Amino acid sequence: MRLKKRFAIPLALGLAGLVGWFGLPWLVPLPDGLAENTASPVLLDRHGTPLRHLTLPDHTRRDPVKLADVPAEFIDCTLAAEDKRFFDHGGIDLLATARSARDGLTRGRRVSGASTITQQLIKLSSPPAPRNFTTKLREALAARRLEMSWSKNEILEAYLNRLNYGHNRIGPAAAARHRFGKSLDRLSLGECALLAGLPQAPTRLDPFIDLPAALARRDTVLTRLAAFGKYDDSRISRARSENPVFRPLPPRDIAPWLPALAHQGQTRTTLDAALQSALEDIVRKEIAPLRDRNVHHAAAVVIDPATGDILALVSSADWTDPRGGQINGALSPRSPGSALKPFTYLASFENSGRHPGSIVADIPTRFRTIDGLDAPENFDRRFRGPVTIREALATSLNVPAMRELSDLGGPFPLADLMRRLALIDRHDFPESDAGLGLTLGNVPVTLLDLTNAYATLARRGRHLPPRLFAETEIPDPVRWFSDRSAWLITDILADPLARAPAFGRRGPLELPFPCAVKTGTSSDFRDNWCLGFTPRFVVGVWVGNFDNSPMQGITGVAGAGPIFRATMLHLHPGDPTPWPDRPDGIIDVPIDPRNGKRLPPGSAHARMESCPTDSVPLPASNSDYDAQGRAYLDATYAEWLSSEHNHRRGDFALAPDRPAESPLRILAPRPDSIYLLDPELPNGGRLRLATNLPGLAQWQCETLTLLPTTPEPTAILSPGEHVLIVTDPRSGETQDIRIEVRNR
Repeated sequence: MRLKKRFAIPLALGLAGLVGWFGLPWLVPLPDGLAENTASPVLLDRHGTPLRHLTLPDHTRRDPVKLADVPAEFIDCTLAAEDKRFFDHGGIDLLATARSARDGLTRGRRVSGASTITQQLIKLSSPPAPRNFTTKLREALAARRLEMSWSKNEILEAYLNRLNYGHNRIGPAAAARHRFGKSLDRLSLGECALLAGLPQAPTRLDPFIDLPAALARRDTVLTRLAAFGKYDDSRISRARSENPVFRPLPPRDIAPWLPALAHQGQTRTTLDAALQSALEDIVRKEIAPLRDRNVHHAAAVVIDPATGDILALVSSADWTDPRGGQINGALSPRSPGSALKPFTYLASFENSGRHPGSIVADIPTRFRTIDGLDAPENFDRRFRGPVTIREALATSLNVPAMRELSDLGGPFPLADLMRRLALIDRHDFPESDAGLGLTLGNVPVTLLDLTNAYATLARRGRHLPPRLFAETEIPDPVRWFSDRSAWLITDILADPLARAPAFGRRGPLELPFPCAVKTGTSSDFRDNWCLGFTPRFVVGVWVGNFDNSPMQGITGVAGAGPIFRATMLHLHPGDPTPWPDRPDGIIDVPIDPRNGKRLPPGSAHARMESCPTDSVPLPASNSDYDAQGRAYLDATYAEWLSSEHNHRRGDFALAPDRPAESPLRILAPRPDSIYLLDPELPNGGRLRLATNLPGLAQWQCETLTLLPTTPEPTAILSPGEHVLIVTDPRSGETQDIRIEVRNR
């Protein structure tokens, strides 16, 4: 009986201990956070190469790893720093707990912690809670339950992937990349020890802030590691003597603009990491020599025409530039200058049956605008008379482009095409305000949209939206213009001989393989562009300043051209690009470039030109030339023929009775205009009259005096209602216009 009593108490205590050790923990639930192991989104290139690691909503970067991928040295350093008996205890280190309790009682304060890795994992996976006895007891019981549910390796892996190593880097992989710019498997023993020591106090031990404190903690970890007996003294000594090399500067992340465009669930981009890096290097290298000419920013885009995939995009020449380097130049609307002209002629080919050999007049011309009359000039301030569309587009003449758009009925056909190509908004664009200047780029567009419009040209009229993320489905292409029109425009843009009179030969635009290319320069040299394509790649480049300050005389050839050329050469290394076959329905015919008429093969002035079979030019006849073989021009060209701009006097003769290509149009004044006479005006009030046939049209008015000024008369205004009549003497056509003049 006495013996039974002697063992009753120990037996009861033992049984209570077993229940507490193995049974009681099952009454405590495991934290839900154990099931969460969310990695930071990683944006990948088209081949799966990581481009950018994004932050989670809590602003942390997490890169979970499998325990098998963590070096043994890093695991040993972590155990030495946090829990040397991890593989020997059951979730609660009773020895460490007893020691901590003893030290607390004898010294009156906490000297060392006793939390195991398992207990810390429970804490890291639980919502924040007061650090009292109840919380610690619950965490201890949960740690015991976890030990009975998971293997040691599972616990250790989950713990490592939840540790904060400072700067919101969670997990050893994210920490190694941030601190040393390395993957885990490339860390030295000293680097492993330094990282393993940081979770104790990530802010206080931050080596970027207090390196001596971080090194002291590293040495403490190495001392504990030496006690394991797995590492000889020489290796421990070498680890102590390591001078850690942190990344001296943040690495130059490629595509720094990319996170701003990322959407939930989209991780694989269409970018090519190698091409993206190369394009950034090209832009940075080519823009550097231009800084003395007040050129500081540039953007570039490469698109795969087959899919619309954006293969590379450079937002600015220098992301760190304090003058707006983080503005995305590829998405910022800018004036495209002459880069829109191909679409003007494309609209003409589609709507009026014109072709590259059709004649357009490059002569002094006045156009009516909402602000009055506009008399545009070409870049070199010269006028060439009659030119083919091939020459007008290839040499980027301004006046012919505006005349062509005017003959189409104004800006509306071009605006409609721009809407279909997603260059302008479908509803809010006031094309009437833009006027004929639309073809010269007076409405801003983005580089990405304009490059994609050129991709539609490369695709022979089939339009696709640009695509940045592979998760975005490629839609069926929509045909916006014909295969034939696209091929004819492309043929002009790829013609170095037609381009030569304005741009010369062997310049940035001429490549060792066929390539369609067009430049653009906005007014006052605020923007310049170079866009073009081969069957495999479409490249667009913009150069300028984000503050809109003008460059010092830098055109598209000098600014964007070298970037375009270097990019195209990089994309086609010794690989001749097969040029697209000519579509059916296009033939070559000999034409006279002076008048666009068809000539017999072998004629003196004959030049072969491509044209659709349903738009073959009319044959030339003897009535088209004078006795000296000069091509007759109608009176529309009278002013130009006698001007200093005419350097081809041996090629042309005037035939005043020939019908004009353009019908008579009154440009000024506007119908039903009201003019107020100011008595302080020194000239008494004069009104310049204007038509599209200066020097030819004949004006008359029964109630106003008309002064014979050049090229058209001036009316002396007087109060009352007046009717002005103008006549085309060749056809006898007359038009009239009513105005009213009032005293102020």
